[in-house]
Amino acid sequence: MALLLFSLRHVPDDEAADIREVLEENQIDFYETHAGNWGISMPAIWLRDKQQHEQARLLIDEYQEQRQLIIREEYAQLKQSGKAPTFIRNLWQYPAQTILFIAAIALVLYLSFKMVLEFGL
Repeated sequence: MALLLFSLRHVPDDEAADIREVLEENQIDFYETHAGNWGISMPAIWLRDKQQHEQARLLIDEYQEQRQLIIREEYAQLKQSGKAPTFIRNLWQYPAQTILFIAAIALVLYLSFKMVLEFGL
């Protein structure tokens, strides 16, 4: 029976490709399932052989530690150069979208409080 190794839901494409590459380089026998047309199935990487689970898990954990260090370093460089994403920068680059999101949040909060207060009276 197959064993779930790595869920691909909300995983960037480059990370998923790197995980596949690491597993192939180390001759880990796996297969992949996709989310399907409606996105309700489980996209994941599954192991065919349970004997390889520990080795595969170690490889993935090592890869993710390295990726985390790289991503943090890139973010630190962006922050140091002043190019890191911030609320003000987002408002400046995408004013309509940002204002729309703020308005939507305000509307949801207003309706929530209004319903609670009206229900309580």
